[in-house]
Formats: sequence, structure tokens, C-alpha cells
Amino acid sequence: MKRVAFKMKLKPGKKEEYKERHDNIWPELKELLKEAGISDYSIYYDEETNILFATQKVEGEGSSQDLGDTEIVQEWWDYMADLMETNPDNSPVEVELEEVFHMD
Repeated sequence: MKRVAFKMKLKPGKKEEYKERHDNIWPELKELLKEAGISDYSIYYDEETNILFATQKVEGEGSSQDLGDTEIVQEWWDYMADLMETNPDNSPVEVELEEVFHMD
């Protein structure tokens, strides 16, 4: 199992709406993530920069962002596009982060 970390950017003033939408994540999206081997998925928010920092554990070589060809993920991206910086297809602008330290 590998650990993945990445960052995204939230638009100013959108933290509460972002949190509310994730508190009510669609069950079919959550199931897809689990079926794809994604677990221990957390997203943190830095209020100074509006940066979202995400971590997840993944069975295999992919990550949650590799599910973009599925209809439910594309719908989620469309749903979230008004809250965050996105690419032309409404996927979040994401920067993968390099792990430089880990301790079990």
C-alpha cells in the first residue's frame, strides 16, 4: 500500500460550503473510492493560503484523481467547480507532493 499526498486550492470564503459538501459526500462516490483501493483519505485546510492538503492510502499504483473517466467523478468535479481552482474539465488543479519523511 502506498501513501499519496497532494494539494489543491480553495476559492476564498468557500471553506464552510466545501466542508458541508464533503460531510455529505455521495455514497456512490465513496463506494467507488473504496472499490479503487483508496482508504484513510483526509483533506486538511490551511486558512492562510486557502490550500487544501489531501492524503490517502492506495492499493496499487493509482490515486483518487485517476478515476476522472468515471461519470460519478466527473459529476462530483462539476458539483465542486464553483468552490475551487479547476482545470478546463472541472477536475481540481492538483499538485502531487513528494514525501520527504515518514514515521510509523
